Amino acid sequence: MPDDNKRLLMGRIGAAHGIKGEIRIQSFTEEPLALLDYGPLGTNKPGLVIEIESARATTNVLVARLKGIADRTAAEKLNGVELYVDRDKLPPPDAEDDFYHADLIGLEARLADGSVVGKVMAIPNFGASDLLEVRDERSGDTFLYPFTKAVVPVVDIAKGYLVIEVPLDAEPGEEEPD
Repeated sequence: MPDDNKRLLMGRIGAAHGIKGEIRIQSFTEEPLALLDYGPLGTNKPGLVIEIESARATTNVLVARLKGIADRTAAEKLNGVELYVDRDKLPPPDAEDDFYHADLIGLEARLADGSVVGKVMAIPNFGASDLLEVRDERSGDTFLYPFTKAVVPVVDIAKGYLVIEVPLDAEPGEEEPD
């Protein structure tokens, strides 16, 4: 598999759609149909490259026809395949406050006083908004913080850290009162 630091996850293939080989794709681009603009997409399966011939947006996924996939059986075999694009095909972020998730993974998470609370491990989104998953490397505990300007006022990718303003006056590792 190619160096993951040079590839960005752009989408994930889901279930087959209908009997003529269409598939559902969860797009991780800001505009879901923008996934078509990147040309052939690499995958997490060695040697497999996916080319989207056409797609339409539905409420929460793209329904797409892929080159070389003509029936439901072939489409079902692609369920769970991740779609990647080489980093150099993407433009730099538009604004100072825009980031690719991949830029945040591995950053040191600090409090405003400079004390280290852990490292950013992932940026999950369970439907409401992006979260920062921060792991305290000493204890192994994991904390989730909303990825908002109020909670994460400083992101300095060049220096390798971000600042977290812990919400609700709680410190990492403190138990909430019963």
